[in-house]
Amino acid sequence: MNNRRNLLFICSKNQWRSPTAEAVFRDDPRVSVRSRGTSRSARRTVQAGDLAWSDLVLVMENKHRHRLLADYPGETKFLPIEVLHIPDDYQFMDPELVELIRVAADPFIDSLLSKQPPQP
Repeated sequence: MNNRRNLLFICSKNQWRSPTAEAVFRDDPRVSVRSRGTSRSARRTVQAGDLAWSDLVLVMENKHRHRLLADYPGETKFLPIEVLHIPDDYQFMDPELVELIRVAADPFIDSLLSKQPPQP
């Protein structure tokens, strides 16, 4: 039985922060990961299906959370969305960004994994 949980990382343009987070957790056996952006010009823009897939959404800034709640009120009603508070000051895989993501995301992932997984 697969107990992996689905994590969705979101920033604005899906260019630096959320793809870095996806790369950081890609090989973590506890989770499956995706990254998306809230902007129409994002490399990969978040869609309703991404939110339906997710067990937990981790956004970089409050503005991303507010955008999801405004654009997808039904899909986000019962979906945990947590803010990592990571500013758009880093390039892809910047070592400082990697560390910030790990430190900020791990407590939310640990909390998610400590809850009972959904039954098939």
